Amino acid sequence: MELAVKVGVLVLIALVGLGEADEAPKVEVYSRKRVTPGEENTLNCFVSGFHPPKIDISLLKNGEPMSNVKYTDMSFNDKWHFQRLVYAPFTPKKGDVYVCRVAHSTFREPQSFRWDEDF
Repeated sequence: MELAVKVGVLVLIALVGLGEADEAPKVEVYSRKRVTPGEENTLNCFVSGFHPPKIDISLLKNGEPMSNVKYTDMSFNDKWHFQRLVYAPFTPKKGDVYVCRVAHSTFREPQSFRWDEDF
């Protein structure tokens, strides 16, 4: 039994080692449903494919942090890269600018990804 545990630990270490290369996040910013101006919706920022897992994700409306932002638990895909969904309720109005800002070690500085209502 002890040998099986040692082999299991070695396999786990090998698998975790596969995802150690630094990978930049891929960011998708979209609304939950089709946009109708003045109607409440949900703004989603899905960040995937990144490593290491340390990341800062924020949602901004006209340059200011949005309220009621929720974060799903961090998870990973079949290639051992991490992913996370960040979302908040919003009521889009013409002229408002919505951005998902992401800070990760693979970026020299935080990157902003703008929501496009046609996405």
